[in-house]
Amino acid sequence: MNRGAECRTEQPVWMDLRERVGHTLVLGTTRVGKTRFAELLITQDIRRGDVVIVFDPKGDADLMKRVLAEAKRAGRDNETYVFHLGYPDISCHYNSIGNFSRITEVATRVTNALPSEGNSAAFREFAWRFTNMIAMALVKMGRRPDYQQITRYITHIEPLLLEYYRHWLPEVAPVGWEQAVQKIAAGIHEKDLPSALKGRSHEVIALVRYVKEQGFYDAVADGLRSAFEYNKTYFDKIVASLLPLMEKLISGKTAQLISPNYADATDLRPIIDWRQVIRRKGIVYVGLDALSDMAVASAVGNSMFADLVSVAGDIYKHGTDHGLPNDIKSQTLPTVSLHADEFNELIGAEFIPLLNKAGGAGFQVTAYTQTWSDVEARLGNKAKAGQVAGNFNTLIMLRVKELATAEMLTSQIDTCEVSTLMEVSSVNDSSDPFSSVDFSSSNEDRLSSTEVPLISPATIMALPKGQAFALLEGGHLWKLRLPLSDASDDPLIPKSMSDVAQDMQRRYSRHFST
Repeated sequence: MNRGAECRTEQPVWMDLRERVGHTLVLGTTRVGKTRFAELLITQDIRRGDVVIVFDPKGDADLMKRVLAEAKRAGRDNETYVFHLGYPDISCHYNSIGNFSRITEVATRVTNALPSEGNSAAFREFAWRFTNMIAMALVKMGRRPDYQQITRYITHIEPLLLEYYRHWLPEVAPVGWEQAVQKIAAGIHEKDLPSALKGRSHEVIALVRYVKEQGFYDAVADGLRSAFEYNKTYFDKIVASLLPLMEKLISGKTAQLISPNYADATDLRPIIDWRQVIRRKGIVYVGLDALSDMAVASAVGNSMFADLVSVAGDIYKHGTDHGLPNDIKSQTLPTVSLHADEFNELIGAEFIPLLNKAGGAGFQVTAYTQTWSDVEARLGNKAKAGQVAGNFNTLIMLRVKELATAEMLTSQIDTCEVSTLMEVSSVNDSSDPFSSVDFSSSNEDRLSSTEVPLISPATIMALPKGQAFALLEGGHLWKLRLPLSDASDDPLIPKSMSDVAQDMQRRYSRHFST
């Protein structure tokens, strides 16, 4: 800390670990040391034994290398996982819609990336309804939802309806129901069908008719029936906004990562889920390759965040060992250190309860972004952005280039009194010809005080690289000088990951130069 021109001394700055649960916000424009500062905090969290989760939308090669090297140095490399959309061959698998506390979370995560303003809101609600219906059917049949199955059944609902009815009817229908359905199917003539059912499977039509005639009811079966009986052209229009995004998510090698085949014994890449990571006190680096495809990165990142919020809520209520035998349950909650670089690319409405309530589940969030306007633009609501900002108890600000962002810090700092000493001298001639005094003079010192800001926004906007102001532990102001470390030649980085990091640097520097 710099204490003035007359006494330029520095001292280490310490922060009470209990304050980390109040969450930390780090603001700074590009290339001023924001990610290098993240490396310092992540390194300490790894050494401390925390569960460490790092979200990196852009894909900073040095950040990934530092995470891997520090995990190796701390002896935790066996519990370290890399998920990277840009490098599926070295990435673990993750199904962001395969784990949930409530079944409705699946549809919410799938449709979160759709626009929700104006006329788009209605189409999003329709897409949510059909996605939820498909997810409910899959779960009732004992199958785990994933993006490939959701996409398949959104466009072709008949196979799912057929499979679900054959799963459900034996529970409620009398013996011989299959023969009754076959008899109905044999009596169906294409010319007698309504236009919405022309060209559809006669077996499926017969199943629907049999259920109606017998008066059987099941909420999921009835939802599938209503979707089946829609005119297909109309149905395609309803879900049209969802399909382009889903096609991106299930195309190429990305599909293998986010829709893993749990029965494939030949694929040795691990499949992770947040609950298991937390139980094992794991370390996860998440690279979203946002520079290559922002839409896919945003959809996957937002779904992962939503899944993490759900897990945090479950841990808050039941602990990390819910469902395990009592003799192996842990009595203490692990600390989960969540670092979100460029977090404005990841957040949605679910980020607010994560900040509000996840502290009780052991979560401590450190978020990094360039300007606060990025967050407001992402949430689309200034009031919601204010809710998010209000949950960060620690604020660290490097150089920023937006006045409103700089004022987030300066508006929280008290003013100070500046005293000004003014020397005043005066001489007055005497106008009295009979006086023995020809003139009079006076000298005085005038002391005045003025209230001025302790730090102005201009000061923050002109900070050198690697320096920052911080409000720690309830608003104590510090001036920081951060060590800018370099992990590029760390001998503990695995060779395979070093090659990937070099390729990341080539690819992403090319993106930045265009």
